[in-house]
Amino acid sequence: MQVVTLCISTTMVLILMGIVVLSVLTARNLSTYVRENMAINLVMGDTITAEEGMALANEMKARPFAKSVRYVSQDEALRVMTEELGDDPVKYAGGNPFPAEIEILLKADYANSDSLKKITETVMKDSRVTDVAYLEDQIDKVNRNVQRISLVLLVLSVLLIFVSYSLISNSVRLSVYSRRFTIHTMKLVGARWSFIRRPFLRRSIIIGLVASLLACLVLAAIVYSLYRYQPGVTQFITWHELAITGAAVFVFGFVIMLFCTLISVNKFLRMTAGELYKI
Repeated sequence: MQVVTLCISTTMVLILMGIVVLSVLTARNLSTYVRENMAINLVMGDTITAEEGMALANEMKARPFAKSVRYVSQDEALRVMTEELGDDPVKYAGGNPFPAEIEILLKADYANSDSLKKITETVMKDSRVTDVAYLEDQIDKVNRNVQRISLVLLVLSVLLIFVSYSLISNSVRLSVYSRRFTIHTMKLVGARWSFIRRPFLRRSIIIGLVASLLACLVLAAIVYSLYRYQPGVTQFITWHELAITGAAVFVFGFVIMLFCTLISVNKFLRMTAGELYKI
């Protein structure tokens, strides 16, 4: 019965830990996705031909900050704006008022104000570009929110690791406590400490592995339910994240059970008979 209780309590702790690990990894992917969908638009001069614009777009593709590059011609820009406005701007402007543009989606590492300023200075040296447009306030806001979320998840992870260790340690200590007189009896008959520890460590390893397996199955069920509800979640939770989470759960379950058992058994091995009756 104690084994079942210890296994269940350890499984619940590992499930919580796995959720936090998966949340941290997912938040990182979500941050990367948001940053890499931030675009800067290079506005072309009116005298620039489509061929020159395409040539500049190909040059931008080779730049280290560019994740993807798309050339938007004047005709395409007019068509898009006509659809959004529900009316033809040419009727009021007397011609196509929209210049050709090059839309660049940035790599996540470059989606910050400092990098964007340097990119703007570099690009503006090209005579074919008349202006560089991007939403600086939005980028700064996203980066601030990402930093706050990362800090919260970091603090939560540290707290959970401490709480998990405390809960599992207490459960293991109670399990070993119930057999403290057995440990003392084995000492009296001359059993070596390593021999006495062995069955406790073997049992802790088995419990840790079983609890880790059960925790991974529950986490897999949670992810599958989330996928059924929102299929797009696979863009942020990939097999890579699932593998890291599963490995973290197994390693933590194995190490923490072994460590807590070793400490608890050693504690009772050092006690005398009188001390055992007092606790």
